[in-house]
Amino acid sequence: MVIKIPAEAPRVFFLCVIWYTISSTNSVVGKKLLNEFPHPTTVAFVQVLSTALFMGPTLVVWKIPKNMPIPKAAFLKLIIPLSFGKALAAVSAYFSIWRIPVSYAHTIKATMPIFTVVLSRLILGNKQTKMVYCSLIPIVFGVLVSTVTELSFDLVGLLSALLATLTFSVQNIFTKMALKDLHINHLRLLYILARISTVILLPFWALYDLRRILTYSDLSEENILWLVIMLTITGFLNFLQNMVAFTVLSLITPLSYSVAAATKRILVITFSLLMLQNPVTYINVLGMLTAIFGVFLYNKAKYEANKKKDQLPQYQKDANHINDVNHINHRHPRHHHYI
Repeated sequence: MVIKIPAEAPRVFFLCVIWYTISSTNSVVGKKLLNEFPHPTTVAFVQVLSTALFMGPTLVVWKIPKNMPIPKAAFLKLIIPLSFGKALAAVSAYFSIWRIPVSYAHTIKATMPIFTVVLSRLILGNKQTKMVYCSLIPIVFGVLVSTVTELSFDLVGLLSALLATLTFSVQNIFTKMALKDLHINHLRLLYILARISTVILLPFWALYDLRRILTYSDLSEENILWLVIMLTITGFLNFLQNMVAFTVLSLITPLSYSVAAATKRILVITFSLLMLQNPVTYINVLGMLTAIFGVFLYNKAKYEANKKKDQLPQYQKDANHINDVNHINHRHPRHHHYI
């Protein structure tokens, strides 16, 4: 028996390795930066600004076609809320990494399927199967165990991570709506959101962080140089992470992407534990693994539910066809000739 390997498999594998490496490195660099420079708003501002600056030349080099003018109603209904969401998600994510360990922050982010299920029900009216709901149980249990046994627990960090996860979930839903309704390239959409998010964050950063940074008495030239280098590195790594993630998503199915993202989360947690060496217990690690395992179960349950949903119209179509044939035969009986 010969197993055929898809032509894109080596490319996807290579991109996933790059994605995992960049994401793990960016998490550790971001944590080290925030330990020495406790200004998550500044780091978030640099992140969205870097995406806006680097994305423009990338679109030109990749020859991404320009989008059609966005109607004013759609701009106010989709683009502006998505931009606010991107800015809020960036700030809350870095607040969580600042206040709690990277491993714990990424464990909390495993609750994203819970928010997705609830929000899809409230916003889109989508119902899920029993298996999907059951798959959320180990996620909740794992996060609860990790929270109870977390040695470096911080309430502000926990709430920030939950807010970031909630915001990312809302963004995912409305981003799909924007891509579908506006017929816009996903990289173009990312570029637009990054620019508007930068404008949104600029006044908050200037009033909250910039004023405090300028009052530092120990800002020597050496410290300023180190700060600029670290901010540039984390901004560029975040841009690369977004680019590689979008490319992987364009090459594989949503389920495969979800599995790849869950695998990335495991590696980020492991890498952060090894590099940052924050104290953990065996029960704490068990809670992390349980939550990640729940994410895999959720992805599997969603795949089965979507497969049944795709097959149902064909069954109904076949049934309708049989009923039509029976109806015709009843009205016009066929004459069979036996030889």
